[in-house]
Amino acid sequence: VFVPQCKHIDSQLLQTADTTKTLNRVCFPGTDSADAGIRDQDNLPVPQQIQISNVTCDSFKISWDMDRRGRERITHYFIDLNKKENRKENRFKHKDVPTKLVAKAVPLPMTVRGHWFLSPRTEYTVAAQTAAKQPDGEYSVSQWSEIIEFCTADYSTVHLDQLLQKAEAIAGRMLPFSVFYRNQQREFFCQARDAQCHCMLPAVKDSSGSRGSPISGKLEGIFFSCNTEFNTGEPPQDSPYGSYRFQIQADILFNQNTNIYFGDFYCMYTSYHYVILVLAPDGSKGDVFCKGRLPALDRSNNPFLTCSKEAEGSPCFRHAQDVILEVIYTEPVDLSLGTVSQIRGHQLMSLSTLNAKKDPSCKICNISVGR
Repeated sequence: VFVPQCKHIDSQLLQTADTTKTLNRVCFPGTDSADAGIRDQDNLPVPQQIQISNVTCDSFKISWDMDRRGRERITHYFIDLNKKENRKENRFKHKDVPTKLVAKAVPLPMTVRGHWFLSPRTEYTVAAQTAAKQPDGEYSVSQWSEIIEFCTADYSTVHLDQLLQKAEAIAGRMLPFSVFYRNQQREFFCQARDAQCHCMLPAVKDSSGSRGSPISGKLEGIFFSCNTEFNTGEPPQDSPYGSYRFQIQADILFNQNTNIYFGDFYCMYTSYHYVILVLAPDGSKGDVFCKGRLPALDRSNNPFLTCSKEAEGSPCFRHAQDVILEVIYTEPVDLSLGTVSQIRGHQLMSLSTLNAKKDPSCKICNISVGR
């Protein structure tokens, strides 16, 4: 039986249950066990009114109230922590064994931190009980507290900076490009023309990429691509999204009035790696959203997507060769600013990133917090 060990609980070293017998009793809150290694103790106070605070993507603080009676006997806290979602979706933990934490009794609140059992933006249930370690090494325990729910947070800017550094390491040399493009089915562009005042409108970003990215399910924008084929310097003719393509000159979306942000870095169990960038006109709603949440990039000097000027003053645009860029533009785009035409290539649906799940085992694009 595997019992995950918390990386950090305040300054106290987290311990796992001493014996498998102890685990059997600890694993099932609200039930009694015939196991002789655990002894219910009437004078041990039961945690009440549990409070969760200071929640990050991989840590939280927990505290509770309890009666004074028997408090002096407490040596340890048992904490039952489980993902609220279907356990079958958690391939890294046996579906029948919850995560149990055994911590020395310390002043409350105490911090629970551990990147390999806490994931960003994930709902958990938690319960607690107090315990007294006996001379023979076994425990007397209180009844379990009520079960409460909480949700971990998005990546902080510190975590995104770590992800940015990993993406920078593989970006590769820069290649010139001149247009942004968006591939879709014909019906998409017909609707934009007929029902949306000839405009493509921002939509909320899906859940693709890193689970902790602050833009998923929150940022509104329009996805564009800018990658080119190495041998032609032109956009590829194949697409996973549709046989019609809108093209727009790069300087219309990306210029000296456009701020650029790093949003995510991920792969989908393949050798291809994706970088999500956000282009937001200065002062726009999208720009306000990104400030303080995402790492800002220098528009003329970064390893992914640059806008600079040639000696004669004309704009020059370059994109990274060794990653696939997904560019989110945060404002509506009028179709009259570009052209729509049918492409000749194939629809490679296997390359779609719609709601794509990140490979949590990839050493290239994962950082030291939950995936």
